[in-house]
Amino acid sequence: MEREAMEFDVVVVGGGPAGLSAAIRLKQIDAGLSVCLIDKGSEIGAHILSGAVMDPRALNELIPDWKEKDAPLDTPVTEDRFVMLSATGGTRFPNFLLPGCFVNHGNYIVSLGAVCRWLGAQAEALGVEIYPGFAGAEVLYDDQNRVLGIVTGDMGVGRDGQPTDAYQPGMELRGKYTLFAEGCRGHLGKQLEAKYELRKGADPQVYGIGIKELWEVKPEQHVKGMVMHTAGWPLDPDTYGGSFCYHFDDNLVSIGLVVGAGYSNPYLSPFEEMQRLKTHPQLRAMLEGGKRIAYGARALTAGGLQALPKLIFPGGALIGDDAGFLVASRIKGSHAAIKTGMLAAEAAAEALAAGRAQDELVAYPEKFRASWLYEELHTARNFKPLMAKGLYLGSLLFGIDQQLFRGKAPWTLRLTADHTKLRRASECTPIQYPKPDGVLTFDRLSSVFLSNTNHEEEQPCHLRLKDAAVPIATNLALYDAPEQRYCPAGVYEILRDDDGGNPRLQINAQNCVHCKTCDIKDPTQNIDWVTPQGGEGPIYQQM
Repeated sequence: MEREAMEFDVVVVGGGPAGLSAAIRLKQIDAGLSVCLIDKGSEIGAHILSGAVMDPRALNELIPDWKEKDAPLDTPVTEDRFVMLSATGGTRFPNFLLPGCFVNHGNYIVSLGAVCRWLGAQAEALGVEIYPGFAGAEVLYDDQNRVLGIVTGDMGVGRDGQPTDAYQPGMELRGKYTLFAEGCRGHLGKQLEAKYELRKGADPQVYGIGIKELWEVKPEQHVKGMVMHTAGWPLDPDTYGGSFCYHFDDNLVSIGLVVGAGYSNPYLSPFEEMQRLKTHPQLRAMLEGGKRIAYGARALTAGGLQALPKLIFPGGALIGDDAGFLVASRIKGSHAAIKTGMLAAEAAAEALAAGRAQDELVAYPEKFRASWLYEELHTARNFKPLMAKGLYLGSLLFGIDQQLFRGKAPWTLRLTADHTKLRRASECTPIQYPKPDGVLTFDRLSSVFLSNTNHEEEQPCHLRLKDAAVPIATNLALYDAPEQRYCPAGVYEILRDDDGGNPRLQINAQNCVHCKTCDIKDPTQNIDWVTPQGGEGPIYQQM
């Protein structure tokens, strides 16, 4: 079958805060522009997961009357707590000693999925054509290697890769410019970085793995508007990470753990560490008697300014976390995503007004360089490199960087790729995690159930191995198959015969919550995450 093609002024790939803001800004500038936005989730917001405390600065610029338009920013932050945890207790830092990045006055505790659904409604009201359930599977190029748009994924392809009776070919969505807003470790963004050498001269991107649960707690244990962050236990001092606990709406608590993907012990399991976190007396007291109602996991970019790739290429641009615009020191990225979507949209609108197409939007990085977001990222640029030195030394040095130098120290520290930091299993001590009790702590499969994840099993596996021999010959032999532990959804299993022989890797792709951790942390970079059929994966509610 021939593919159908649709023509637009701008195609936006991804319905998160960056993509939606770009689409909105384009229509605000010129209502006559044709703008199409696709998202691989079954609906806008289905694949959105974040803490989240939202700085409204960029939203104030995009939609100044968002309060009158009933944006779901209903819980202003009323209290900040930062606690250094030990196994049995914790020390709360006085707020006056905290760097400004940990102060949340004027911010809001939100469900970022709900914010995106609201942004989607604003975009549609302006005339943006939004198509959820369509995954961007391929990039379209012309004979001059310019981006012409994207191809959505084929539907109805069998496990053997052959069309079934239900086969429907993907569509070509062509744009004079295409903005890629797929979020962290975007499938197409990764390809574009390689094709155009966008990372040349940039540090490797580094990541965190975020595990999140949503709880409904007893009213007497709920402190609406309270934001609590912790460092220390259950992670050892040499492993970057920390937890968040946000009280919002009616007796809801978002609780989660972020573990830096640069950890070295292959026996570490971010999922199990998250379960262990909840047994700490201070967190147990908040959750006991409550009910876990949602679960999810997502990788997040953390490299900051020095890890940003070149943002533009002929015919398009990377925006939001597809490029890595997250301010790791503030644990915030939605305001950065909105701002970069706006900046790219403004550059595209100017180019279209001048009659241009398929060239480089040079005004976009220029606008970023002149923006408050650049200044914010520049101030925080040494956070992740310093924290890689360990919790205590890193915290001390970052405190000096922020309090003494105000983030303007005359040096920029470098980053090292996460997958290179894993040590061999023979050099590390296995970690014994307690069994889940089914009340406060849980296993992976019951957690995935709460993420509403679903994939059609009769389709090609979207977790592809570049070399099928590596999982056993290298990962199992050297690292005791760490994919069994870094995956938060039980996707990877090592199976053996009854006598313990013939080890083999089984990939349970139907469990995948699209966190991309495997694509990031695999020590040989042998796993390639590609898009499954559109509309599949998790359906996050209130996450």
